Parts: sequence; structure tokens; C-alpha cells
Amino acid sequence: MNKVYSLLGLAARSRNVVSGELSTEKAVKTGSAELVIISTDASGNTNKMFRNMCDFYNVPFFQYGTKEELGHAMGKEMRSSLAVTDNGFAESIKKHLKASEEYNGGSEHGENKST
Repeated sequence: MNKVYSLLGLAARSRNVVSGELSTEKAVKTGSAELVIISTDASGNTNKMFRNMCDFYNVPFFQYGTKEELGHAMGKEMRSSLAVTDNGFAESIKKHLKASEEYNGGSEHGENKST
């Protein structure tokens, strides 16, 4: 299991992650989201909605993992979207997500342009 999933598990156990479309959307709109992660197998509409919302509210956005992997990391069922609400966890996870993208040769789905 890699560092991103380990950190998501720790954040979930310390109640610093919200998951699911409605909870993630609420966290972004209320300003409590420090980082949003959408699964790579999420629908196009979900991806577009969160990408646009994160651009508007200036929240870092990444696509990473599958629904099953994200859910498993948090000890839940499949999750296509989640928001990290603690700045410390968010910064650490972002660091590992960026390193993962560089290792994999980059990605068309990286952090949003507004951050």
C-alpha cells in the first residue's frame, strides 16, 4: 500500500476526511476542504463538476486511484470523491501525489491551475 492511501487512512481515522459527492461538495463550498481527490474511474460529469468547483473555490484537485482503492484506504465502500479537511494531512498527501505524477511521467489530471 502506498503513502497516499496510508495517509488517507490516517486522516479518515482522525475524522479529517469527508467522502461522497454531497459531503465533498459541501466541504468545498463551505471552505473546509483543503484538498479534493476524485477517482480515475469516476464519471465524466463528476470529474468536470469537481474540477470546475475546485477551480472556482481555489481548492487543490487531483485524480488518483480507483473508487475501490480510495474507499478501501478509508475503510469504507467504494468512493469516487473525497475531501481532506486538515491542512497538515492535505499538504503531505499533495506532496506524495505530485511525486507520484512525476514518477509516472506526469498526468493530464493534475492539480488545478489556480493553486
